[in-house]
Amino acid sequence: MALIPTVQARAPQASPEPVRVQAEPDTGQLVRNILNSLDDAKAEDVLTIDLNGKTSLADAMIVATGRSTTHVSAIADRVIKGCKEAGYSTPRVEGLPHCDWVLVDAGDVIVHVFRPEVRQFYNLEKMWGGDRPAELKAERRA
Repeated sequence: MALIPTVQARAPQASPEPVRVQAEPDTGQLVRNILNSLDDAKAEDVLTIDLNGKTSLADAMIVATGRSTTHVSAIADRVIKGCKEAGYSTPRVEGLPHCDWVLVDAGDVIVHVFRPEVRQFYNLEKMWGGDRPAELKAERRA
């Protein structure tokens, strides 16, 4: 007697439940949320820099000034709290112990909060500004 392979019928399986993944809110909403937090904390000289096409680090950079180390700390804390309250992941933070320059990395948006002298020294606006290549050409001609 020869053995004949057979195919056993399987019971139909229920389709798995769809996995619900909460999409990250868009960058524009994150920027608005951070700007509101900066306004609440009375940050000064707030500047938003669009980084699209300049780097893959983030989509936007926000630079702000606090009047003192205490003010810089309070501004950074308010930005962190605002991100958490809006449902964004907890941002990574650097510089809180000294509060001369606090960097808040909220993923698609990077926030720099400076004391006035430190902001003037590093001058990030000039480094990341849109007209930077033109400035370099003008300096070479001089």
